[in-house]
Amino acid sequence: MQTGLFITFEGTDGSGKTTQIKLLEAYIKEKGYEVILSREPGGTRVSEIIRNIILDPDNKEIVPLTEMILYAASRAQHVAEVIQPAVESGKIVICDRYVDSSYAYQGAAIKRRINSTAADRIEQEKLDFHKRVYDGYKKLSVLYPDRIKTIDAANSVDDISAQIKEHIDELF
Repeated sequence: MQTGLFITFEGTDGSGKTTQIKLLEAYIKEKGYEVILSREPGGTRVSEIIRNIILDPDNKEIVPLTEMILYAASRAQHVAEVIQPAVESGKIVICDRYVDSSYAYQGAAIKRRINSTAADRIEQEKLDFHKRVYDGYKKLSVLYPDRIKTIDAANSVDDISAQIKEHIDELF
């Protein structure tokens, strides 16, 4: 493979992305490819600083435009430092969230209310917010069926992993 791949895992909080990312990493490494795991927001030193600002529960006053710009800044740094160089050198980058999450979280569900818990700022959102995020992801999957592969997170970890491997095998 001359050019690498960029694979993202999108979905609501608690959907099992982290577990499946680790399983996919092992599977791809078994095939002999170099894998880089990353996340958004984050993935670089600068992007992690921005992530901390975005998710800090004390930053309740962040207005939607500021939040959107912070996510974009984090992503720009991440692409320049990690994603683009890795893919260009033939590596496979697996990223926990990317642009689709921006649409689902900032676009489809921007009107939010925050309550007080120990969770990060996004995790503190009420159920109706997370329903709008889910609906945003569903809309994207309908709009881009060739790019987005939908997998039911209610299945067993092994069943989900098998479905992901089938989609990945199609890419190879």
